[in-house]
Amino acid sequence: MLVNIKNYINILHVKHIMIITVSGKAGSGKSTVSKTLAKKLGLKHYSSGDFMRRMAKEKGITLAELSKKAEQDNGAIDKEIDERQKELGKKEDDFVIDGRLSAFFIPNADFKIFLDVELDESAKRIAGDKRATENAKNLEEMKEEIKNREASEVKRYKQYYGFDCYDKSYYDILIDTTELTQEQVIEKILKLVNR
Repeated sequence: MLVNIKNYINILHVKHIMIITVSGKAGSGKSTVSKTLAKKLGLKHYSSGDFMRRMAKEKGITLAELSKKAEQDNGAIDKEIDERQKELGKKEDDFVIDGRLSAFFIPNADFKIFLDVELDESAKRIAGDKRATENAKNLEEMKEEIKNREASEVKRYKQYYGFDCYDKSYYDILIDTTELTQEQVIEKILKLVNR
């Protein structure tokens, strides 16, 4: 039996499309893990958090203030960010995106990852980042801001989409990053993805 060599070579070179969404709690390492993961896998990287931080900066307010504002603007802020994610899922391949609703808006993702972290560790990490959009004066204030922000997100997303981004049953891979380094988190994800 003769094999058409040209077709065989074409089959070998078929490119696998990979889309990975990374969600999780504030300070869980979503952005850093996503960026590094994208680099290691040779994929593009996007972040809905960057979209929000950029928007907060443009408006001259904190991320917490933007979240509160988003509760009262009939969804205009959230929907602007959400539309960008939907478009990515429809028009692009081979990327990693981190965002609270990325798994929801890109249901065709190969892997939907959720990174968890305990509140104390989350507050320490965010305070250590010295993010310009955060204005807490100490760790207790930071924890309060994180809790308020999460409550605001849950309220808005359930209202708009009937979706709880912190419901872990929606994700394929769950990793608690509280006691792990970013390298360990990435190593765990790569093992699961390569498997």
